[in-house]
Amino acid sequence: MEITAKLTGDAKVNTLKYERQVANFNVAVNDDYKIKGGKEIKQVTTYIQCSYWLKPAIARYLTKGTLVELYGRIGINAYKDMHGEPKASLTFEANNIKLHGEKKFTKTETNPTTNVSVGEITVSLDDLRF
Repeated sequence: MEITAKLTGDAKVNTLKYERQVANFNVAVNDDYKIKGGKEIKQVTTYIQCSYWLKPAIARYLTKGTLVELYGRIGINAYKDMHGEPKASLTFEANNIKLHGEKKFTKTETNPTTNVSVGEITVSLDDLRF
């Protein structure tokens, strides 16, 4: 499945058992439609919790507001809240990420890496057209 969305916050890398790492981040997908027989346009935003296991170092480029194209598998996380009410959230396990924006480096990052690795492809930031 393919999703094009904006990040709602900066990605975080979590270290799990056996030093395995995963980049976790959330995205928002915006959609709008016209109500049948009316002129009103309804806007809907869907939030999705995402994970990326292949190269978690990509997290430094996954910053709030960045537009990303994600390829992978969608799922659902069903649970009960603290009041016993059933809840659910969408999840997405990405196996490929395309960035559509640029990383904004902080002043403390004086000499950042100039290559981004996504999946099996390494791209120089200077070669990107956006």
